[in-house]
Amino acid sequence: KDGVNNIAFSADGRKVVSASDYSGVQIWDVESRKLLQTFERHINMVFAARFLPDEHTIVSCSRDGTIRLWDVNAGTEIITFKRGLDIVWDVNFSPDGMYIVADRHSKPVLNTQFSYDGKMIVSSTDETIYLWDIESGEILKQFKGHSNSVIRVKFSPDDKFIVSCSRDNTVRIWNIETGMESNILNGHSSDVLDITYFPDDQTIASCSDDTTIRLWNIESGKEIQKLKGHHRINCIDVSQNGNKIVSAFRKIEIWGL
Repeated sequence: KDGVNNIAFSADGRKVVSASDYSGVQIWDVESRKLLQTFERHINMVFAARFLPDEHTIVSCSRDGTIRLWDVNAGTEIITFKRGLDIVWDVNFSPDGMYIVADRHSKPVLNTQFSYDGKMIVSSTDETIYLWDIESGEILKQFKGHSNSVIRVKFSPDDKFIVSCSRDNTVRIWNIETGMESNILNGHSSDVLDITYFPDDQTIASCSDDTTIRLWNIESGKEIQKLKGHHRINCIDVSQNGNKIVSAFRKIEIWGL
């Protein structure tokens, strides 16, 4: 009954974790489609939840201003972080699972992600994308070009590019070395709400308020497949072997490729 704000596969692709407005953090079995666990200690909307690399721990964040770690095996909360943040819109972990990130921009930050080499962080606020050096804490680059809020931004698996999606209905690819926009992917007719790279580094998946998931070839910038849902699609993820997509809003759907 609740809107799902974020959904993510476990590394082995057998489970997904969802973060929703009022149902907290939930773990689902992909094959049986059954609900396995629910964590309900957050006292307001949960905006993001993800498995850590060990697959036994989940990190989540909420409108209640907290970041929480959960033990999947024990079904209990491990620790709560609260550092004076009013709302935590997104949270993510470093590749080694040792660190988590939440931002300190003066305006709401909708998305954060560590680079795959663990040396950089990318974040978005309003129409601007920021690239950060982890060691120095300094801004390395800013990427500007979207005409409306940037909802999601992700590193490519080789850390050479960034892909972003926006309420301006576009998906954009940015070259990290040059700091320039390398491609604009047009096709969605409404807000683009989430994007992700496939493991092959050649394909991007995006989802939108227009009820579609679209697959794009990165080199050509052309749409190669369109999946049609029944309602707005709020969030997506791709399994690590690249053969499944999970999407969600008020219903979680698994797509085989």
